[in-house]
Amino acid sequence: MVVSMTGFGRGKAEAEQVGVTVEIKTVNHRFCEFHIRMPNQLLKIEANLKKSLANHIKRGRVEVYVTLDGQAAVNRGVKIDWELLDQYFGYITEVKDKYGLSGEVTLSELVNRLELIQIEEKETENEFIESLVLQALSLAIDELVQMRIREGKALELDVKGNIERLEARTQQVKQFAPIVVEQYRDRLTKKMDEFIGGQLEETRILTEVAIFADKADINEELTRLESHIEQFYKILQLNEPIGRKLDFLVQEMNREINTIGSKANDSKIAMEVVEMKSLLEKVKEQVQNIE
Repeated sequence: MVVSMTGFGRGKAEAEQVGVTVEIKTVNHRFCEFHIRMPNQLLKIEANLKKSLANHIKRGRVEVYVTLDGQAAVNRGVKIDWELLDQYFGYITEVKDKYGLSGEVTLSELVNRLELIQIEEKETENEFIESLVLQALSLAIDELVQMRIREGKALELDVKGNIERLEARTQQVKQFAPIVVEQYRDRLTKKMDEFIGGQLEETRILTEVAIFADKADINEELTRLESHIEQFYKILQLNEPIGRKLDFLVQEMNREINTIGSKANDSKIAMEVVEMKSLLEKVKEQVQNIE
């Protein structure tokens, strides 16, 4: 089954004034890489998140974003700098006594001093929030997988279409191949006839034709190319990551097509080779997106 490396999934889990949102974005990559961004309080479950992702994603660059919302996600508390407060109060009392000043130190005066009393926020760390993250992750993975499968079906249709056209071009070249040698024989016979005035040496002609036929023989390359195409179809049916296998086959097919183009001394075959290379380039671009 063809699965695309490109996809997006989003999952959300909520309970008891806490909301967790997980977003996953994947793009093509030679290997499998996970990049997770989340609050520090959740770092201890990063390995669990990667393990869950690895069960469904075998190749590609994976970017995960985890966000927390709600009052329960953060604990708020009052932080009092008692040492500084003692010094502050003692300073005021000392000034009053020294200069004989009147008046009382009020509570509001102390509370309004930000350096003395602050509201402190601490991220909540508990198994409840961690379980919500895993729930949201599961939903996001499900959505991501479905999208990658849909994209994979579109990729498969496109790739198969181009491979079928490549196969048709291969058969066309296969029909042209024997004619190339016959055409060379006719041209050689005509030139030698013109050069020596009709006194042809059949042995010499056969020798030259045999040498040309050996140099221009593309049957071996065509056979390997047909084998690669057949194997390409089979790999598309495998229920496993197939991107690397297809990429390797495309390289092998490209090698055979280049050899055919360099060996076959014929304009028709040359035109077919140009079309074959164009089709294979399209296949290569799409294979880069297959897991």
